[in-house]
Amino acid sequence: MRHPPLIADEELRLRALAEYGFLDEPAEPGLSDVTQLAARMFGVPTAVVNLIDRNHVFFAASVGTDHIDPSLAGRDISFCAHAITEDSVMVVPDATLDPRFHDNPLVTGPASFRFYAGVPLRVASGQALGAFCIIDTRARSSFSEFDRQQLESLAKLVIDKLELRRLDIAGRVSQERFRNIAATSPDSIICTDAEGSITMWNAAAERMFGYAAGEAVGQKIDLIIPDHLRDEIYEDRLRVTAGGSSRLVGRTNDMLGLRKDGSLFPGELSLSMWREDGDLSFGAIIRDVTERRRNEDRLYHLAHHDQLTDLPNRGVLKQRVGEEIAGGQPVTLIIADLDGFKDINDTLGHDCGDAVLKEAARRLSGCVRPTDTVARVGSDEFALLLPGLADPMQAAAIAETAIKALTRPFVLDSHEIHMSAGAGIAIHPAHGESADELIGNADLALFQAKLDGRGTRTLFTRAMRSAAVARRTYDVEIRRAVENGELRLYYQPQVRLSDGVLVGAEALIRWLHPERGLVSPAAFLPALEGGLLAATVGDWVLETACTQAAAWRSRGAPAFRMGVNLFGAQFRADDLVAKVAAVLRDRHLSPDALELEITENIVLDQNDTVLGPLRALRDMGVGIAFDDYGTGYASLSLLKRFPITRLKIDQTFVRTMCESPADDAIIRAVLYLGESFGLDVIAEGIETEAQRAQLIKNGCTEGQGYLFGRPMAPEDFAAAFDLFKRQTRTAA
Repeated sequence: MRHPPLIADEELRLRALAEYGFLDEPAEPGLSDVTQLAARMFGVPTAVVNLIDRNHVFFAASVGTDHIDPSLAGRDISFCAHAITEDSVMVVPDATLDPRFHDNPLVTGPASFRFYAGVPLRVASGQALGAFCIIDTRARSSFSEFDRQQLESLAKLVIDKLELRRLDIAGRVSQERFRNIAATSPDSIICTDAEGSITMWNAAAERMFGYAAGEAVGQKIDLIIPDHLRDEIYEDRLRVTAGGSSRLVGRTNDMLGLRKDGSLFPGELSLSMWREDGDLSFGAIIRDVTERRRNEDRLYHLAHHDQLTDLPNRGVLKQRVGEEIAGGQPVTLIIADLDGFKDINDTLGHDCGDAVLKEAARRLSGCVRPTDTVARVGSDEFALLLPGLADPMQAAAIAETAIKALTRPFVLDSHEIHMSAGAGIAIHPAHGESADELIGNADLALFQAKLDGRGTRTLFTRAMRSAAVARRTYDVEIRRAVENGELRLYYQPQVRLSDGVLVGAEALIRWLHPERGLVSPAAFLPALEGGLLAATVGDWVLETACTQAAAWRSRGAPAFRMGVNLFGAQFRADDLVAKVAAVLRDRHLSPDALELEITENIVLDQNDTVLGPLRALRDMGVGIAFDDYGTGYASLSLLKRFPITRLKIDQTFVRTMCESPADDAIIRAVLYLGESFGLDVIAEGIETEAQRAQLIKNGCTEGQGYLFGRPMAPEDFAAAFDLFKRQTRTAA
């Protein structure tokens, strides 16, 4: 751990700090609003005005510091003690990786600091009294220039309030000190006698009010007080001169100042009083806060609204949902998002993506009533809050209107962008008794809508919550399964239909659970595909299947082809092509021995992210199969654009082809497409000889299904197709 650097003018800095009275009264209530605003703006749990004494630091104001051990208040471990030596914002993206702080008790202990950003609080004298900082227990990859500017703006608000405190403390001490400070203060400082006559008028007051000192001294203080405030100040002065207590002295008061030209401005008034030689005097510190109020309003708006679309943000949505529920009224919440939005940013650029989001916000705002709220709650996710609405049919109709609004083409410059969208619906009180519950259930309904297909709106049901719990459980267990080697690959044979000769296999993942035995993939694949381990498991499947293919090709099946299903996460990892090349090279496996299977969802959800790697793989000689063709939205243009080598006819058509002329016609159409595009075709789910015969009649040459073999463990597969014979001959 590195100790903070020494400060050359430390004694001057400590004398400056003493002028603010924090050693006697360490807290400053007027600063708590700034720390709360900072926490909301930056989405952090902790924000602190940290002042630094010779050996210790102390909080003048803070939010989210209850978990910080008071014993860790030494200057030697303080992040802010480093920040005060900087000229601008000091940012620590991840303290565990920073040599100054990686072994700091604030990082390694219960406080768990990871991210820090702090601005030195440099006052008019040039001394840094401390720092205004935000802290998070999670690391951040970046802190933008805009973020830095906002933090510096908040720090200026802190410095303004500190200066008022300094002047107020000076006024409590003596008139002489008050006058000395007044001469150089940027704030208007005015003294009056007990009768309200002005006795001192500094240069800042001249600039602020437009009166020269010669014009103001000797005049009543009413000179700068609007008519409607004069009675209050007059009555307060009478109370004090009569021996009573003042309602204005000792605190900061909002006021309107009256300039010589008759204009008004918002100000802050801090009053002090003292007696010298038995005479009562008043000191007034007045600050024009026009610019500060403007900044405060701007910062408040930023803390509560999305910067890009100017819609309310997730925090405001949660607050409004809570208010509606507390009012005892029904309320409907719809959460909608755009499908494939990431592709727009990746292919057309972030400016284009931003334009789409702005237009989406405008369209959604046109779908609701003036009393409703439209908020942006995620990257491409929006919420519609509809107070007083409890009818599921009406809610569904509004959700459909929103989806239609988002699916109209977005015309931007020379681009016409077509999007799809989904929506989840939750209604209070049926679907949630709190804001968090209602928002969470609307998110679950949206998740289900995405599973149900594009352009779908789904109403929350309790089963969705149970499914979410199951997914979380599976997330934990799958991680353990990967770590403990509980995943297995089973292989289903693919054969030539005319004579049943083995041509390949599809590798299918299974989970050998220590308690539940062999778990069906339908039970865990959704959780695996949507989790953080998808790419890791996908790489393991690729390596294991290719190792097995190499072994079987050397044992009597030299033309054996292995089919491997890909996860979408493997494309997002951006190293799929290199990994496939390395696996084939290390296993001495010909590229034509591998066929990678992709689903429609992978293609449609990631589009251009997928296209480049698939073309590179095809150029390498690897086969590309389109799984479950004919069940979704896949168009002919996809067959033309993507380097597909094989279509897989989905088992739902094969299962009923002998009884359903429509399904039989679909199979013939897929076979025709394959022939027209020069693609191979294989049928899945063949269970009967009648289905096999009908497929042969239609011109299909390859198939897989229970008729030829269920998915098998590798040793059972080898035994079924006599793939031990070369090994046996060698041993002999």
